Amino acid sequence: MERIVHGLGHRLILKNWMLATAESCTGGLVGHLLTTVSGSSEWYLGGVVSYSNELKRRLLGVSAEALEAHGAVSEPVVRAMAQGALKLGADVSLAISGVAGPTGGTPEKPVGTVWLAWAGPFGVEAEVRLFQGDRLAIKTQSAEAAIRRMADLCS
Repeated sequence: MERIVHGLGHRLILKNWMLATAESCTGGLVGHLLTTVSGSSEWYLGGVVSYSNELKRRLLGVSAEALEAHGAVSEPVVRAMAQGALKLGADVSLAISGVAGPTGGTPEKPVGTVWLAWAGPFGVEAEVRLFQGDRLAIKTQSAEAAIRRMADLCS
């Protein structure tokens, strides 16, 4: 992962872009992984860990209607989170919301369901993934997938 983060940082520097993050189920793990690289302050603005719906609304501008209609683990909400992170002053952003388990899953959104989104000059992209394992494994897979795709989008 360190090699991928280095590459992402290099691409962001070349484009003169700053990255911000909006995390829910990963609880700041993306920010942690990004800041393990020396010099990340040149391209990583910071992030919001919006575990509660209230913070998703207040800090990221996610509408109460989207949360009510679709739930926190949904495409409309994660897209809004990514767009809200751009408003922090970033050029590109990534957002994550999911069910890390071991509780909280439903038949429609089982444990391991994670929505990821990325926003920037390329628009807004989102995808749903179903990760396996315990809580830490799901969080780690989510964070790493988000960073990998961000690196691709910044190529």
